[in-house]
Amino acid sequence: MDGAEEAKKEIRVRFAPSPTGYLHIGSARTALFNFLFARKNKGKFILRIEDTDRERSKQEFELDIIENLKWLGIEWDEGPALASPYRETRESPIFNFQSSKERKYTGNYGPYRQSERRDAYKKYLEKLLKEGKAYYCFCSKEELEAKKQDQISRGLPPRYDGKCSNLSREEVEKNLREGKDFVIRFKIPEKKILFNDLIRGKIEFDASLFGDIVIAKNLETPLYNFASVVDDFEMKITHIIRGEDHLSNTPKQILLQEALGFPSSAYAHLPLILGQDKTKLSKRHGAMAVGEYKRKGYLPEAIINFLALLGWNPDTEREIYPLPSLIKDFSIKKIQKSGAIFNLEKLDYLNGFYIRQKPIEKLTELCLPYLIENNLIKPALVSNQYPPAYGGVNIIQEFEIIETKERVGLDKLTEAVALY
Repeated sequence: MDGAEEAKKEIRVRFAPSPTGYLHIGSARTALFNFLFARKNKGKFILRIEDTDRERSKQEFELDIIENLKWLGIEWDEGPALASPYRETRESPIFNFQSSKERKYTGNYGPYRQSERRDAYKKYLEKLLKEGKAYYCFCSKEELEAKKQDQISRGLPPRYDGKCSNLSREEVEKNLREGKDFVIRFKIPEKKILFNDLIRGKIEFDASLFGDIVIAKNLETPLYNFASVVDDFEMKITHIIRGEDHLSNTPKQILLQEALGFPSSAYAHLPLILGQDKTKLSKRHGAMAVGEYKRKGYLPEAIINFLALLGWNPDTEREIYPLPSLIKDFSIKKIQKSGAIFNLEKLDYLNGFYIRQKPIEKLTELCLPYLIENNLIKPALVSNQYPPAYGGVNIIQEFEIIETKERVGLDKLTEAVALY
């Protein structure tokens, strides 16, 4: 079995975005590689929404993630389910969809939003506290900052000195009764952490350099590393495929797995996506949210093909990879370690190729949302349904050219599109 020949149980992977922004092209690649790995190995692909950051998490971002994954064709087996079809809004009949706010799920291991899983986190936090593997820390921000600056001035790596780990039970209870602010820290064992990354090979970390890490703001509010470990265990995730920027989190999560008695996961860290100048990808390199590419007329097939070749090397000169071919040929062993270069010209080339494969009738259908959005035409008849690519099922047959007020049929629009 690809990347996990030893595994006899079902492959289960997850894409776990935080709804603090729109679905970025880099996150879409992570979702795609997880999806391909699951499909290639006849496993399950899970979508989990990591929305523990209450201030920054917004429903509009969650809906954007869900809608654009579906638009790309990256379908999940378990996770949030749209309770009803997309609905048009008054602001725009094409692009600004609203979905039902009912929180429904597919799968047996939900809820699949962290904001609805607080009871599970509390249970495991209390377990670590009871077993002495975690403790309440009452140090103030000012005190911690002073210690950090002192360590830096002495050339030492900044880390927590473990002061509150020595508090007696009576002292802890007294501080809690008095309502003192606290966080919960995990006792980091001072040892080497060695694991085998499916892309990078053997990697070693010295845990003694970490200090005791904060895993929760309180019993109701876990932080990323802790919540992720609990969710991965309860959702039976076998493989964690994510970006290289998460590599430093891995040893901490392995230690948490050990402390909680959870089985270890297999890890694979994808290469960063870089600009042509080999610096971190940004808007100046042409990188945008997936929704922006959609608005600019890029086809989902082109974006999927492009993303797959950002770090995955099929060992062939072939460049055109529809999704079924990707599933057939994908191998995690062929993902490169070094950064993947984002080439907008290549995306344009792929988009042009897929556009040329479309019959003129389909191209006309795809053009309608952009003609309407840019106030060039409008439907002559009121309808709640638009082309399939945008959530509807029926194509409107008659339109009004806004500038001339002339009414034209779909056949005339098709002739106009053919000229271009």
